[in-house]
Amino acid sequence: MAECDECGADENMPYQCRHCGGTFCGDHRLPENHDCPGLGEWNDPDGVFASDFDDSVATAGGESSGGLTSRLPFDTGPGGVVGYFRGNMTYVFLALMWITFFAQQVFLTLFVEVNQFNQVTTPETFELYRSIFYLQTSHPEFVWTWVTSIFAHGGFFHLIGNSIIIFFFGRLVEDYVGSRDFSILFLATGALAGLGQIGVNLALGQTGGVLGASGAGLAILGILTVLRPDLKVYLYFVVPVPIWAITGFYALISVGGIFGFGVAGFSGNGVADAAHLVGLLIGLWYGQRVKGNIRMPNNVRFGGGGPGGPGGPGGPGGRRRGPF
Repeated sequence: MAECDECGADENMPYQCRHCGGTFCGDHRLPENHDCPGLGEWNDPDGVFASDFDDSVATAGGESSGGLTSRLPFDTGPGGVVGYFRGNMTYVFLALMWITFFAQQVFLTLFVEVNQFNQVTTPETFELYRSIFYLQTSHPEFVWTWVTSIFAHGGFFHLIGNSIIIFFFGRLVEDYVGSRDFSILFLATGALAGLGQIGVNLALGQTGGVLGASGAGLAILGILTVLRPDLKVYLYFVVPVPIWAITGFYALISVGGIFGFGVAGFSGNGVADAAHLVGLLIGLWYGQRVKGNIRMPNNVRFGGGGPGGPGGPGGPGGRRRGPF
């Protein structure tokens, strides 16, 4: 619950202006509705603001002011195809995770055979499966797996765990840095975390592969830990825990797992501890870079309707660009 800076109304899902940093209700979320000082600071006489997802803005005559997206063969403006993804890349990535997991199951069902002892009897097709979805120590040059391995997962509960982190915390970071920078952060961190894991494996003389969005998820936690270390996370809808404690717990078990002191259920065999640690460190570093740009909410609850409804991580309010 927050108070609108303009009218004083209590707002369960407040909007934060990316230009002045204020907190507003739905009626006053637009810059022109709360007399945003950013309107007077913009050089364009019509007061046009830059979008979060585009490097250019549309002028009063409808022409682009430049940028990469102005050269794309489709409309990148607020009413175009790309406009639907602004502020929603958290959910786009979640959808891609579930779609990729479904594709994994279809592939395994149709093309990979196992015997009664759960041993693969079609090694050629199974190796093809791994070359599509796994980032492997044997083939780090398969650059497409740097991305596909982020969205692929090793099991249903692996997918559920990462989805919970990204759903509840991803939108907070996206609102803070903007959809464009959040997308770069998510993909770059996921890839670097995977590469970090196979790098550690190779250094230790181990083989195998890595997959999952855990590195990107822990980067999100790391960012929020720097931006708002006292952010309360209500575990099981009831127990308030500061986010720094959750992040510290993951850091400890990741370091312990790398050195052979895994915690059952969290770390050890089959858990990409190095990827977790790489993602977390990148998140902490990036959080320091963007710290102080805008205010953050005071708490997050694990439950209830998500953005736009009670208990979610935040509404689709104003966003501020990060340093990317």
